[in-house]
Amino acid sequence: MRRWLKLLRTAVILAAAAVVLLAAVVVFNTWRQPSRQLQVAAIAKPPVDAQAAAMRLGAAIRFRTIADIADPDSSADAFRGLHAHIAASFPAFHAATTHDTVGGYSLLYAWQGSDPAARPIALLAHQDVVPVAPGTEKDWQQPPFDGVVSDGFVWGRGAWDDKGNLYAILEAAEAMARGGFRPKRTIYFAFGHDEEVAGLRGAGAIAALLASRGVRLEFVLDEGLVITEGILKGLDRPAALIGVAEKGYATLSLTAQATPGHSSMPPRDTAIGMLSAALVRLEGNRLPMRLPPLVGEMLDTLAPEMNLFNRVVLSNLWLFRPLLLREFEKSGPTEATVRTTTALTIFKAGDKDNVLPGLAEATVNFRLLPGDTQASVTDHIRRTANDARIAIAAAPGNTDPPPVTATMTPSYRALNRTIREIFPDVVVAPGLMIAATDSRQYAGIADNIFRFSPVRAGSEDLKRFHGSNERLSVANYGDMIRFYRRLIENTAQ
Repeated sequence: MRRWLKLLRTAVILAAAAVVLLAAVVVFNTWRQPSRQLQVAAIAKPPVDAQAAAMRLGAAIRFRTIADIADPDSSADAFRGLHAHIAASFPAFHAATTHDTVGGYSLLYAWQGSDPAARPIALLAHQDVVPVAPGTEKDWQQPPFDGVVSDGFVWGRGAWDDKGNLYAILEAAEAMARGGFRPKRTIYFAFGHDEEVAGLRGAGAIAALLASRGVRLEFVLDEGLVITEGILKGLDRPAALIGVAEKGYATLSLTAQATPGHSSMPPRDTAIGMLSAALVRLEGNRLPMRLPPLVGEMLDTLAPEMNLFNRVVLSNLWLFRPLLLREFEKSGPTEATVRTTTALTIFKAGDKDNVLPGLAEATVNFRLLPGDTQASVTDHIRRTANDARIAIAAAPGNTDPPPVTATMTPSYRALNRTIREIFPDVVVAPGLMIAATDSRQYAGIADNIFRFSPVRAGSEDLKRFHGSNERLSVANYGDMIRFYRRLIENTAQ
């Protein structure tokens, strides 16, 4: 009996020692990492007539520049009207640059630098906007294409995505050109016209043109992640996430064929039944969650800025990774950062209630984490559907995830510094862009690709993205203009 008591006491002591050791390791890991935030000196922000700039942006919104992948000329008059408005609104910029019209409606400007050895940079934005969902017009506080400036906001489709960035870039460049600024390195301003429908005729054609001219870019900055306020749990300050990576885009069509016939004599297997079963299996067997290295770096950067509990968790992912992934899984936006997502978006079959269709077709959209590919996703569909009768076809415009941009580079540091100078209250960290942008078209000609929009947004604002009541505050718009001006100074001075 004494022997067993002695063994039990020894086990308790060892268990207690293990708990103490584990706690010590957790505490050490939590506090050993200092803040990774770049320390910058305060700067005097240049004056901006934000109200006048807002009126010009409002006018730009009135041009219904909606791209149509099937009919590229459907909004020709709107694009031409927007181009005329740009030329009239920014004369000094036009005098300082040369420009090409690409793919019919995309614009490429070049502001020649004084040092031919300095690698050029490119600032990107897109002119096109998504349409307003039929039947939702009544939900808008201001008509979506009136470009109203009211109550401290610019209202309308494109105010945020992406005419806000487009016109902020132009406002900054116009003011600098008026002031006699001459860049040391060449700056390209590339404004595609079909980003919302894959960007092949716009950004794709611009990138091909630059490649044909032998252009190699130091970095590209496109729309992307924003300055979130009150969204990241455990972080009391706004977070500015720089998209240094982007998920891949893969839309695949699944079809099932069967012999059509009368509904009074249905066979055991129908086209709709076969395809529906395959789709159910796809939704029930999603690709696994994982933490790509980039997401790990983002969490490492944010951890020292978090409250105690979140800091402990993020600083000890070797222990708390399963807990973190379960938390990420509770929300669509956070889950999308750790999983290649599966979205069933279109289903077509049949046209009469008493006729068995011979064909059923579904469209499934995947957003690929870095490390996954179109080929690996197609293999996943085949294995999961487990039905040789289901045909799989890829849609045009699909792309694998572009390369991840390193953060230990002068370009990233310059962008980080610019954000901290214009928005001194924010925490800056690298992040993963879960949507697709035009920037992916430049992967072959750019050393670094960044996706960041200098827009402050809360949870309610995010619902306006591609939704009703899209708007941009006039005050935020003024800081957007200041941001692009300062970025040009920091990278092309």
